[in-house]
Amino acid sequence: MRTNPERRQALLDAAIEVLADEGARGLTFRAVDKQAGVPAGTASNYFANRDELLTQAGVRFYEVVQPSEETMALVSDGPKDIENITALMKEVVGRIESHRKAYLALLELRLEATRRPELRTVLTERVRADIDFNVRNHLASGLPGDAESVLLLYLALNWLIVEHLTLPGIFSERESMALIETAVERVISS
Repeated sequence: MRTNPERRQALLDAAIEVLADEGARGLTFRAVDKQAGVPAGTASNYFANRDELLTQAGVRFYEVVQPSEETMALVSDGPKDIENITALMKEVVGRIESHRKAYLALLELRLEATRRPELRTVLTERVRADIDFNVRNHLASGLPGDAESVLLLYLALNWLIVEHLTLPGIFSERESMALIETAVERVISS
């Protein structure tokens, strides 16, 4: 297996593009090579098989959508009020939506994980770690709300993101921002 990290990353980014555009069934080494603009056979030199490519694309999604240092500073050092939580939730939705193809690829991977136990294991571990990280950081930050609040917001905002990325005409931007504000207020104030 080849180990050039930049080439591997470019191939995974290409795999995410293919997943978003063609779905899991369209993800082939040939399609990834073409999307990445590399010679035929390159992807097969970096990934043992299609399952590994699917799994590593799932891992790559989380690298792509990591919050910035500024966002993390708002969690730890920002105001300890509902307004800051609302701003953070709007930032999360905006950040994920700015990586539209990566999130659509993740949805494809989640569907594919229902048929592939290894992919299911990797995604389950990664999503669980992400949830635990968010709960831990929220509780340590001193922001209002408890672990259940974080979970409820996670669930609500994920579906709002799905609506935006798959059926963008369902909620306008203004409606979406108002829904985020209402969700935070109701979840945190309850």
